[in-house]
Amino acid sequence: MGVDSGLPDFRGTQGFWRAYPALGRARIAFEEIANPAAFRADPALAWGFYGHRLDLYRRTQPHAGFAILKKWAARMADGGFVFTSNVDGQFQKAGFDPARICEVHGSIHHLQCAVPCSDAIWSADGFLPEVDAAACRLRGAPPRCPHCGGLARPNILMFGDTGWVGARSEGQQVRLDAWRRRVGRLLVVELGAGLAVPTVRWFGESLGVPLLRINPDAPECGLARALGLPLGASAALAAIDALLG
Repeated sequence: MGVDSGLPDFRGTQGFWRAYPALGRARIAFEEIANPAAFRADPALAWGFYGHRLDLYRRTQPHAGFAILKKWAARMADGGFVFTSNVDGQFQKAGFDPARICEVHGSIHHLQCAVPCSDAIWSADGFLPEVDAAACRLRGAPPRCPHCGGLARPNILMFGDTGWVGARSEGQQVRLDAWRRRVGRLLVVELGAGLAVPTVRWFGESLGVPLLRINPDAPECGLARALGLPLGASAALAAIDALLG
């Protein structure tokens, strides 16, 4: 979904290193830098990576497909609900109701203590990272925990993560479950959900409802009431919307 807004595609080691050549030169894989251990070993490098992403996501404008989804949801008696493993906050930026979004892996726009010393989660709005993109290193001071003064990190579920504070995402999941119980007929529109971390694919398939899988690389479904379209998100949504009129 984010790729069509111009965001980098992290699929595969080579794709990740094209987006972050400094990490490629150091042979650091996505799973290594998107890891709490990276904040312990080299906070400037870890925040160089996440600070660059935070700035990029703040500057990126959601593509037209977001507005199409929002329009479809508005036509439904019970509206719609976003379930996303993206941490970029693009659905909120596109005008979706934050109370109807479940960010199952957290959000880069929120912070937590790296230890963590508590279950506190707070906004990253006050943090303006200055990053040396060529070296993928934070130039200034990293954000600090307001409770213990220690290093803060994004409130994102990372690889090998035993310290993620999941209360915010858990609250979103509770709202999603309550909404699902109210909905009479449900359709899942899955957009670009990956196979490497298949959280979104598993969730949609587990509901036992009709599913539309839009994915340029892996549209296969294998379910009785499912349809796969080998297209990108923006192109597929525009084409379907044109047919709906």
